[in-house]
Amino acid sequence: MIRFDSVSKHYPDGTKAVDELTFEAPTGQITVLVGPSGCGKTTSLRMINRMIEPSGGRIWIDDQDTSTMDETELRRGIGYVIQHAGLFPHRTIVANIATVPRLLGWNRARAEARALELLERVGLPAGFARRYPAQLSGGEQQRVGVARALAADPPVMLMDEPFSAVDPVVREQLQDEFLRLQGDLGKTIVFVTHDIDEAIKLGDRVAVLRAGGHLAQLADPAYLLAHPVDDFVADFLGKDRGYRALSFQGSPAFSLTQEQTVPLGATPAQAAGAARDGWVLVVDASRRPLGWIESGRVKSPIKPEMLHRGGTVATVGGPLRNVLDAALSSPSRRGVMVDDEGAFVGTIRAHEVLAEIEERARPELEDQEARA
Repeated sequence: MIRFDSVSKHYPDGTKAVDELTFEAPTGQITVLVGPSGCGKTTSLRMINRMIEPSGGRIWIDDQDTSTMDETELRRGIGYVIQHAGLFPHRTIVANIATVPRLLGWNRARAEARALELLERVGLPAGFARRYPAQLSGGEQQRVGVARALAADPPVMLMDEPFSAVDPVVREQLQDEFLRLQGDLGKTIVFVTHDIDEAIKLGDRVAVLRAGGHLAQLADPAYLLAHPVDDFVADFLGKDRGYRALSFQGSPAFSLTQEQTVPLGATPAQAAGAARDGWVLVVDASRRPLGWIESGRVKSPIKPEMLHRGGTVATVGGPLRNVLDAALSSPSRRGVMVDDEGAFVGTIRAHEVLAEIEERARPELEDQEARA
């Protein structure tokens, strides 16, 4: 556990970067610090490993006051991941990952074996081991940065906007990989981001900071979205926070509409015979959805480049937000639902999902009316 006890950072010019900050980051969980520019997120993070020294207060790691610890030993026991990865450009990937184990006295063979193990764990091929950072994409470099932070198996990890320098698709992939890793490893992580969506997705607990390093609210994501403590937090979460809150509500066993589907290579006549409201869903041999096509536009056997692929595919029993998004984003306005293996099981329309949302909200509304 990491505990901030009235921690402050004041500079000689009078600037208060962090002021009387108190919170706990529980063991084995991801605590995300989020807030506007100038709220002290990165300063707070860097005070944990004493890259910035606090002006006041104390920071504890598992009941040990960090101010009493040797700085070098403290930092070697904490994994640190930053934006742009911060890799050594003239060292190979395997040497980059093995940096801290070698500093800790591991022999070369042991350190490189650990590096190769972590390379695979973060989803990179072993063939990358002898490459240099410049030979990797930005997303691949960030994976190496995570592997390097994990190399000595530290109980604590600090992550300072590690995924913000890559494109949205790669960023989502890195976030998913990070959550998978955390599910396996259970590290105590403090994660800094300016992106509330990233905070909501990754955090077990989210700490919203105000300008000047004041804690506005600390809560799990679902509670934070449903019960912002004041207008500042509500505004920071955004006007669509009610929609995002659906990510934390599982979907019920909806009565799905069965659809006729066609395979790639289907003829215009087959597409027309299976279409409903002018649209037909194309699936592969395992019944995994490939995309929609307008039957009236099919003039030749269906090919992949003819498909509309923009709609979300939602898993039965998954988050209610995914189901609603599937219905809203589908070109046919029929959300595509699949089982855990990705096989198509039926479709659903937005009004059916909204009826379920309204039904869930009814008890709370009735309770509010009763109190009024």
